[in-house]
Amino acid sequence: MKLIWLGHASFRLETGDLTILIDPWLTGNPMLQEDQHDAAVQGATHILLTHAHFDHVIDVLSLARKLDVPVIGQFDVMNLWSETENIETIGFNKGGTIDVDGVKISMVNAEHSSTFQTDDGLRPGGSEVGYMIAAEGHVIYHSGDTDIMADMEWFADYYKPDIGILCAGGHFTMDMKKVAYVAKRWFDFKTIIPSHYRSFPILAQSAEELVEALPDVKVVEPQVMQAITL
Repeated sequence: MKLIWLGHASFRLETGDLTILIDPWLTGNPMLQEDQHDAAVQGATHILLTHAHFDHVIDVLSLARKLDVPVIGQFDVMNLWSETENIETIGFNKGGTIDVDGVKISMVNAEHSSTFQTDDGLRPGGSEVGYMIAAEGHVIYHSGDTDIMADMEWFADYYKPDIGILCAGGHFTMDMKKVAYVAKRWFDFKTIIPSHYRSFPILAQSAEELVEALPDVKVVEPQVMQAITL
């Protein structure tokens, strides 16, 4: 199983015959060069969406059409798109689990917001969510954009994720200190990959604080378009 960071909060997860793009942001992504866009999405089989903010959703519809792949996400948004955008969607909701060619994806709560940018201003865009992704003997907790939640206690106990892809940039989400806190308090991660950082000056530019706080966890600072073997 391989994970490739596309910058900011965008990832490419390769497992078996699946290549899942998670919140793929290409247009305007300050960390992903334009000449890297095609390689970033080549061979994708699915798109997984956590919420509707522009830095997660802006390229999803165009990619779904270009690549002819389904979008997986929260039911309200997927239902809207299946009716109005002529794309294939797989909609489900918090508490649900879907099986995608042997990869089990469970939708869990997140604490953030979810809005679309429209010509009439911001409009609600379903619910913000995270995911537990079970594949190849691992369980990945992809937090989406979130703050600390008490829910994380039962997430850890029930799903027992060993890998965390966790928002850690601060300002809009948890920061490095909070990620270290939840990792120590509730989870038994073997590997953590920080997300939603380094892309804007207002966000954390390094995961050094997280590395120092979790000496017994493998904290991997991802590099754009460089594969991490999980």
